[in-house]
Amino acid sequence: MSELPESAELQGEAPPRVPVKIEEFCAALAMGLICCITFANVLVRYFTDVSFAFTEEFSIFLMVVLTLAGASAAFVRNQHIRMTFITERLPSGIARGVEFFVMLLSAVMFAVMAWYGSFLFWDDWQYDTTSPGIGIPQWIYTLWLPVLSAVILLRIIGRIIRLARDTTGSAS
Repeated sequence: MSELPESAELQGEAPPRVPVKIEEFCAALAMGLICCITFANVLVRYFTDVSFAFTEEFSIFLMVVLTLAGASAAFVRNQHIRMTFITERLPSGIARGVEFFVMLLSAVMFAVMAWYGSFLFWDDWQYDTTSPGIGIPQWIYTLWLPVLSAVILLRIIGRIIRLARDTTGSAS
């Protein structure tokens, strides 16, 4: 089975060098942990009228990881959210230019997220900020924003390179 969906294969696009299975595993692990934590909290709350203190913090953190890992996989597979009503009706050359422009804007956005996310992480590290719910170091949560944003940025750069090498000249 191929790394890319059929729509990307039909474009003549080469598969990525780093398998997308890494992001899929991270997203599946985050989703599984969210389900387990939430289910355990529901059971404990039902039988004891007491709630686990950590569930909200961990669930929010895992949801951020799930979202960013899913975004990375979506960029690899060319399935990221976009509106194609107009671009599907454009000539292929113009549509290809729009695709490059969208990828460049996405790269800039995730570069900015990685940059400012690293400052957020550094502040949490430097000032020993603790999480409001259970008091663990906040940097454990904020570390993953710049890391996963940088991963998405690298995936977007890889997509731009694959687009540039695409011999068919089709976008989307």
